[in-house]
Amino acid sequence: MINSHGISSSLSHLRELPIGLFDSGVGGMTVLRAMREQLPNESFLYLGDTARMPYGTKSVETVQKYALEAAAKLMERGIKLLVIACNTATAAALPLVREACPGIDVVGVVEPGAEAACRATRSGHIAVIATSGTIRGRAYEEAILRRMPDARISALACPLFVSMVEDGLLSGPLAEGLAARYLDAIFHDPREQGLEVPDTLVLACTHFPLLRKAIAHVVGEGVTLVDSAGNTAREVRQLLREKHLARGSGPSVGMPLCPGSVRFLTTDDVPRFTRMGELFLGIPIAPCTVEQVTL
Repeated sequence: MINSHGISSSLSHLRELPIGLFDSGVGGMTVLRAMREQLPNESFLYLGDTARMPYGTKSVETVQKYALEAAAKLMERGIKLLVIACNTATAAALPLVREACPGIDVVGVVEPGAEAACRATRSGHIAVIATSGTIRGRAYEEAILRRMPDARISALACPLFVSMVEDGLLSGPLAEGLAARYLDAIFHDPREQGLEVPDTLVLACTHFPLLRKAIAHVVGEGVTLVDSAGNTAREVRQLLREKHLARGSGPSVGMPLCPGSVRFLTTDDVPRFTRMGELFLGIPIAPCTVEQVTL
């Protein structure tokens, strides 16, 4: 059991605590970015386990161990809600993390992503691309089929996309060439044969939205690209309202609020984490807000 350190029973104190997020690296900052846009008054504490990334190539047991350690580190610092901002960790470890973190809500990114896909599709034919671990666990397929039992799903692992993004190769011939190598079998080749292709593509890894331009170029017109970031932020916003934990929602509601803070923990290479994080988050990251930790 993981106990949150220093959390008072006072709601006013809880409201001021940050929302915790973790991912294997910086990809989860796409979720953080959406949450900052939708919840500008909230503070956030983001942990990127860069020393042990990627999670997508690890065994389920290893990912579960890493996820529990990341959750424990965030709970030690004091948080009011936890977001597993990693598709692989959500698929492998969400129930375990929830069990280990009593007293706070734990939100994963798979269910919000599946919800977005089911809302977007017109034909019911949905493609899912993710890391090998996420595809192997079939979490997205199960989540989609719970909502849409007659959905047709084409699932494909695209593990090299993560390395491409981490190296900053987000567009151009290399990115489009790799995207074509993975995706032509689902989109280009069936079109050439006059067959129907999926009308919705789920970017089921938090790194993949940064390759959106290259992916969209390869899959062609008429295919809606969705990811879980915006839906996850909406789910968190709703939970904060239901639990009366939104910052500024207490007795002082209506009073001016300073914007929430954002702080970062990383397990390796602070300069690289900061540099790559700025790419994902879309804003500069002050070095003084990044701390190297050990899990």
